[in-house]
Amino acid sequence: MKIKLSYLNTEIFYHTEGKGLPVILIHGFAEDSEVWSEQKSFLKDHCRLIIPDLPGSGLSAFENNKQENADTIEYYADVVYALLRYETIEYCLMLGHSMGGYITLAFAEKYPELLKGFGLIHSTAFADSAEKKQNRQKGISMMEEYGGYSFLKTTTPNLFAAKFKAAHPEKVETLIEKGKGFSTVALQQYYRAMMNRPDRTNILKNSNKPVLFVMGTEDVAAPLEDVLKQTYLPIISFVHILEDTGHMGMWEHPEKMNNAILEFIKNVESNQRLRL
Repeated sequence: MKIKLSYLNTEIFYHTEGKGLPVILIHGFAEDSEVWSEQKSFLKDHCRLIIPDLPGSGLSAFENNKQENADTIEYYADVVYALLRYETIEYCLMLGHSMGGYITLAFAEKYPELLKGFGLIHSTAFADSAEKKQNRQKGISMMEEYGGYSFLKTTTPNLFAAKFKAAHPEKVETLIEKGKGFSTVALQQYYRAMMNRPDRTNILKNSNKPVLFVMGTEDVAAPLEDVLKQTYLPIISFVHILEDTGHMGMWEHPEKMNNAILEFIKNVESNQRLRL
């Protein structure tokens, strides 16, 4: 079911499917809710899925192409919070891919009482390094000069492992074509939000909630060695390493991704029943 919510003069669209424990799936940069299509069809029989199009993505366009404060990760965490309040959800699991993971961590910092657990899917709690910030600034300038779609045509193939790109060029092309639906302003605001986010490893250290980590051996955006260091920080970590996988495990290895998420859901549900 597709639902619309008005938030700060912006229409937020989201999908909801299934019954049971609420599980929020948050997409990443230059994606929309459809990036989770393989997970949606599998998980809807096991939980209550809520999958938003973040402002500026999919059907949730920015009013006048720009939204105040949308260049902060906290803004998107507040959008998700408004969605949960609208749905009268008292607790949930939240899983974020890439930029969606940054939003999930910001949410865990601001609204920890609403989480039974959370997950970083090809994502990191580290802030951008000085080099990464410089690269993002260059990206913003490139978008300004050549447009957001041209920028995505250049960068999107790097998100996939070499084997997958060779075997499924049509999948890579599908994600590139998605870029036509994004305004350059929205993409630039996402980049600024990511560039300016703080380190949130303290959220992993101090949270008493279970945390799911899914990483790819060929991921250049969230390198395996960086994410592995973070898996030791939470009290309870669920760790899944996807071989021959880049930054897009939801598409590159959907069955393994689905099983990793389902295992996490079942473990959280089991622990919840033990506490009752």
